[in-house]
Amino acid sequence: MTLGSNHPIGPLALADLIGLDVLLAVMQTIHDDFDPKYRPCPLLKEMVAAGYLRRKTRRGVYRY
Repeated sequence: MTLGSNHPIGPLALADLIGLDVLLAVMQTIHDDFDPKYRPCPLLKEMVAAGYLRRKTRRGVYRY
């Protein structure tokens, strides 16, 4: 995404910057309030349960 679309940050790095726990909470709210087809990915739930939260924990989608 950074090279092809000229975005300053890719979607997975942005997820780490925001925090996977925050991303999961937002996605769960969208799922509950709007449409069931927007359910969070099971891998995201597993990563949050395992403690891979963001850059501050030095582990997210990427290792820091």
